[in-house]
Amino acid sequence: MKKCLVFLMLAGCGFQPMFANRDTDIYVAPISGINGIDLRNSLNAKFGGQHDSDALYTLSVSLAEPVTQYKALERTGDATWQQVSLSASFELMRGDEKIASGREVAAESYTFVRYLVAANASYNNAVRNIINVLADKISVRAITSAADYEKSRTEE
Repeated sequence: MKKCLVFLMLAGCGFQPMFANRDTDIYVAPISGINGIDLRNSLNAKFGGQHDSDALYTLSVSLAEPVTQYKALERTGDATWQQVSLSASFELMRGDEKIASGREVAAESYTFVRYLVAANASYNNAVRNIINVLADKISVRAITSAADYEKSRTEE
């Protein structure tokens, strides 16, 4: 019952989900490195598919190399947990006009074990999760900035 009431209240106020049935015309410029390819693919998925370079908006992203830190040590000095973090700087352009820019950071801890295959799998899963978080953060900022820009142009 409460869910129906909330739905009816939101329906009457003109609320629209930001990502609902929206194909945002944003071209994501190539991002260097293997992680950059994954980030670009994730961003394109958030924007409704890959767009051509003549799209209305262009998103340029610079992805830093992963940084790893030890988080837990045993008495022997062996590491048991590590944290990997990635940072990405981005710039959203509409033609020659900069609409938005910023920097996003994401990090995740993972189990570091002595077995090479397991340690690599933990690290790779952590990096994959971080890339998805970065794609979420950057896409929300880009879509919001583009919507705000379009709204300000229609108000003029």
